[in-house]
Amino acid sequence: MYSSLVRLQNTFGFFTTVAFVVALLISASDFLSPRTPTVNVLKTTQLQTVKGRADYYSSKKEEYAIIKFTLDADLSSLFTWNTKQVFAYVTAEWPSAQNNNATNQAVIWDTIITAPSSDHLGNFSPSKLKRLRKSANGKGIDPSRGKLQLKNQRLKYPLTHPTGRLANTEDVQLKLHYNVQPWVGFLSWNQAQDWGKWKALKNGLSKKFTLPAIKVKEQAKKKTTRA
Repeated sequence: MYSSLVRLQNTFGFFTTVAFVVALLISASDFLSPRTPTVNVLKTTQLQTVKGRADYYSSKKEEYAIIKFTLDADLSSLFTWNTKQVFAYVTAEWPSAQNNNATNQAVIWDTIITAPSSDHLGNFSPSKLKRLRKSANGKGIDPSRGKLQLKNQRLKYPLTHPTGRLANTEDVQLKLHYNVQPWVGFLSWNQAQDWGKWKALKNGLSKKFTLPAIKVKEQAKKKTTRA
């Protein structure tokens, strides 16, 4: 009963319980920090539909959209002393033509915003890592990193559809999403409603727009007119 092995097991069990309780308290402390993410501007600045190969590895020609957008968002309140990094991404969404209750969704842009304490884990070049550390200035939290300011941003990923058709698609909207990854605790995504001090993302949707038709070349138009 009082052998060294039993004492070692009891000690290990005690410290495991303490570690679990401490981790639970750290995770629960996030709910005490207010979250007020806000989007000031999210709009498209250029729309174009093209038929061709969206990527170099595409095996067939299809319709794809070329979109440029402007984004001004403040996600700084998502960073606390327990935040490891925030994954932010923009999607294009529109209702499905086959099912009224379904929605097409495609990620068109994303970024990972690291906290100063996790900069060393990011895949950064030495020069960028040096700039990040300099901007943080030794602070555990750098609120300026949570401010996204993009102007005429190009798509990071091509916008296509399995049917190969995308021109004249109506009711398309851009939407900003985020995913908070803590050091200890559960992952959390942007919520649809307020949860205590955690407020829902405001103005995270752009105005609805319609993808334009594919432009016909002027020469083709002239031939059609002559005929």
